[in-house]
Amino acid sequence: MRRLYRARRWRIAALPLRLALAALPCACEPPARAALPADFVSLAQIDPTIALDLRYATANNFVGERIDGYDTAQCLLTRAAAQALARVQADLHAQGLGLRVFDCYRPQRAVDHFVRWSRAPDDPAQRARHYPRVAKSELFAQGYIAERSGHSRGSTVDLTLVDAAGRELDLGTAFDFFDRRAAGDSPDVPPAARELRNELRAALERRGFSHYAAEWWHFTLANEPYPDNYFDAPVR
Repeated sequence: MRRLYRARRWRIAALPLRLALAALPCACEPPARAALPADFVSLAQIDPTIALDLRYATANNFVGERIDGYDTAQCLLTRAAAQALARVQADLHAQGLGLRVFDCYRPQRAVDHFVRWSRAPDDPAQRARHYPRVAKSELFAQGYIAERSGHSRGSTVDLTLVDAAGRELDLGTAFDFFDRRAAGDSPDVPPAARELRNELRAALERRGFSHYAAEWWHFTLANEPYPDNYFDAPVR
């Protein structure tokens, strides 16, 4: 009887601890890491000829304000991704073309900013410019925005083509235009734009990148060094 009493008393005493543990958030996914590994580099140091138009460090983006975590307009990538991108640039330069990069490493706090934005009321001007035919509430379900982004692993880039004079070429839609016309193989854009998309994709795939089919501008190094890690250090 005494042993049974002690067991009951222990279960009662342990109840607050069990309730506290049950209230903790699910650890189903590993938390984003606060510091970047040593092999993250500035793309400008690897190849200063690649043009940069880093939208999330400005208000010129679908949210309409500078995004959390972009303390400076700098393209950070894993060294492997940056070096592969430099090889793409060299290949394109021989054809009188080049790259312009819109986004590189993206801190998790920036992705969290997108999530907060998705719950806010629509801005009609931003909607008309970036997602005129997709409800804001559907942007996650349709794969245009995610609560975890490959950009936070450091080997994903958003980019386009420029000509020899640095003028951006028309690939059928603007960057961050959330619509079926943004799909790489969309039949709803002019033939010249489809040809340029194919050229961009071929150039990136030749140097080891894979393409995200829903967005013509989005590529990830296939053999990325941190496929299971998401980072949250700000861009500085």
